[in-house]
Amino acid sequence: MRYPKEYDVIVVGAGHAGCEAALAAARIGCSTLLLTMNCDTIALMSCNPAVGGPAKSQLVSEIDALGGEMGVCTDRTYLQMKMLNTAKGPAVQSLRAQSDKKLYNITMKKTVEEQENLDIKQDLVEEILVNSKNQTEGVRTRLDVVYHSRAVVVCAGTFLNGVIHIGLKTMEAGRAGEFPAKGLSESLIKIGLKLGRLKTGTTPRLDRRTVDFSKMSIQPGDEPPKFFSFIWEYAGLGMEVPGNPQAALPQVPCHLTYTNKKTHELILSNLDRSPLYQGKIKGLGPRYCPSIEDKVVRFRDKERHQVFIEPEGRTTLEMYTQGMNTSLPEDVQREMLRTMAGLEKVEIIRPGYAIEYDFVYPSQLERTLETKEISGLFLAGQINGTSGYEEAAAQGIVAGINAAMKTKKRDPLILRRDDSYIGTLIDDLITKEIEEPYRMMTSRSEYRLLLRQDNADIRLTQKGRTAGLISDARYLIFKKKKEMIEEKIGDYRSRKINPSNENNRKLEKLGVALTSVYTLADIMKFPQVSYIELESALGEGVRVPDSVSRQVEIHLKYEGYIKRQTEQIEKFKGMEDMQIPAGIDYQVLNGLSKEARHKLDKVKPSSIGQASRIAGVNPADVSVLLIHLKAGAKK
Repeated sequence: MRYPKEYDVIVVGAGHAGCEAALAAARIGCSTLLLTMNCDTIALMSCNPAVGGPAKSQLVSEIDALGGEMGVCTDRTYLQMKMLNTAKGPAVQSLRAQSDKKLYNITMKKTVEEQENLDIKQDLVEEILVNSKNQTEGVRTRLDVVYHSRAVVVCAGTFLNGVIHIGLKTMEAGRAGEFPAKGLSESLIKIGLKLGRLKTGTTPRLDRRTVDFSKMSIQPGDEPPKFFSFIWEYAGLGMEVPGNPQAALPQVPCHLTYTNKKTHELILSNLDRSPLYQGKIKGLGPRYCPSIEDKVVRFRDKERHQVFIEPEGRTTLEMYTQGMNTSLPEDVQREMLRTMAGLEKVEIIRPGYAIEYDFVYPSQLERTLETKEISGLFLAGQINGTSGYEEAAAQGIVAGINAAMKTKKRDPLILRRDDSYIGTLIDDLITKEIEEPYRMMTSRSEYRLLLRQDNADIRLTQKGRTAGLISDARYLIFKKKKEMIEEKIGDYRSRKINPSNENNRKLEKLGVALTSVYTLADIMKFPQVSYIELESALGEGVRVPDSVSRQVEIHLKYEGYIKRQTEQIEKFKGMEDMQIPAGIDYQVLNGLSKEARHKLDKVKPSSIGQASRIAGVNPADVSVLLIHLKAGAKK
């Protein structure tokens, strides 16, 4: 049956990637359809109901700066907010939220349902429709309904041929209690995409009533809490923002316990019942979020591992056990948990499990997240080999924007390594060999001092505005904030303080003694001096919002480092701007290594910069490419 309405964009899957993709396309003005196999699980937090953390908070802030929804939804549904790495520099400081799992799901579902230009339908997509010109035309569902569109964004999560493992028991599922998507994998292979197999896992959920928190260390949130979205800052600058998060909302603590020798002995004695160690699981799991059995085996010299007991919501008894991903049998899970302090009588509500699923090798994608083989087909989220809600949502908004741009025949959104963590994420995916679930980390960005969570709006709001996702009101307030920052920095650079007795008396409590004339910018570079303390000591200047003073302080205090990274970016841009022709035949280029020919043919890099980051392409190969391009330019 052909559905009578035609759409500009169809989004397959309503997880974190699918929601951002559908909202972006609809907000840009495209007629959009969001297809999900279960409308009740829109934006469901399948694993830990937490958002943010190192590098991930940068992704959330960037999504928000572009006009996405994850940050706003998290701020409205938090249980706890905590800033991590506060003893370190601003480049690695990151906000983490423990979210109310059900409330997040309900809040995002409401946002999606009420979005103009967006229809939601419950059905399982089994086929991507492609015409003779290798262009997408829509999808076919299990109910044999054909929906036509000009672009399709697939956000299938872990549902492609998903198989769950609990001990030596297996079951076909995309998530516990939900059936997998089987026909879609076959359809993707049929249209020419290469698929692989990955594995991830989740932890047992505990009955709160059976946990003795008195034997654990309490982990409270920050007071007052900080938030992800910039719109609350803009509210303080004069923008009307409905639904401001309640800062007075009581935060719910997390708790810390540890594994011990007894826990480890129990795990090691039951490896014969582990699907991971009995060869039943073929897909590779995330190196940076291993199962507890993997941690115990790999780090046998370690006496204990941290385990955080975290709430899943204000209206549920379920507790999440962070650090205890496992696929061991349920009886072993219960027994090993009961070896830990505070969990001696614990009961499991839901056992942990491992899940294997198909993914598409992301080297088959353009930087827009459109497939190279099929025009109008975009992929986002775990289908591209990533791990985490934030990585999925970041890809989702980029894919949604670019699907919309494609249908409107407008220039695509291209994010680069030097302007965003999202750009770094996408560049890594399409350039590197993905053999395990990819997780974003601050160490992956060589420009992390510039790409902080606190300045994401300064970096990306203009791009969101160009795409059509930033309202007039938000844009005007953003420009006001930017002007205030620039004006204050200029003021600090020009205002001079002479070494008078009065001035030194004022600065004495800051540990500053002037012997010559200094500007305020010079004084700000003293490591112990903060903007607020300096303003207070001098009793001068016009009070500015915290969001402005924070940017002024970071910019002036780290000015030398920022300048150095900016210079590096300028050199980097030369490589990135040097485009490689799409039809180049690497097999006939003399001087390229055999491995380089293979990798370049596979990835088909768009620039010299991207080519230089491909594993197996060495500096000598890059020199060959440069010579070839220069020779071609002279013809």
